[in-house]
Amino acid sequence: MFQLGKTIVSEDIIEKDFVCNLSACKGACCIDGDAGAPLDEEEVKILKDIYPKVKPFLRKEGIEAIEKQGTHITTEFGDFETPLINNADCAYVIFDEKRTALCGIEEAYNQGEISWKKPVSCHLYPIRVKAYSEFSAVNYDKWEICDDACSLGAELQVPVYKFVKEALVRKFGEDWYTELEKVAKTF
Repeated sequence: MFQLGKTIVSEDIIEKDFVCNLSACKGACCIDGDAGAPLDEEEVKILKDIYPKVKPFLRKEGIEAIEKQGTHITTEFGDFETPLINNADCAYVIFDEKRTALCGIEEAYNQGEISWKKPVSCHLYPIRVKAYSEFSAVNYDKWEICDDACSLGAELQVPVYKFVKEALVRKFGEDWYTELEKVAKTF
């Protein structure tokens, strides 16, 4: 671990390789697991505001889940997450013709309907950020459903932090990312 500003960063984001391989995993991270995507308070407001523009891009099941549970849920620990369809798929998941899971929010963004790409936790994956009172922990989340992404990343020699550069800059800023690159050169 090392410190960058008010973050404590795992060396794994520099040492491990990763490139999403959607043709292999079919977007399993959006449909597997037992929780929705983590959201921050600002994102909860954004989801409420953009939902009318995102709704036309969603599946019937997703719309039903959102209209029953809300554009977000609050966990028993007070954290915010995207709602799920039957405790499985994220309510915002859509599928392409190859049955690959995609994000309905991102599709609305790609079509120019909204200016917000998707929750930063999704954009950052496989990095997870946990906020504490004095700092944020920036960790690599190793999940077996991403083994093909790890293999592809190794083949292409792309470390996690480079794969998620845009998301890291979005979350922490350009200066933070520049400092991360300096640290990475010493490894």
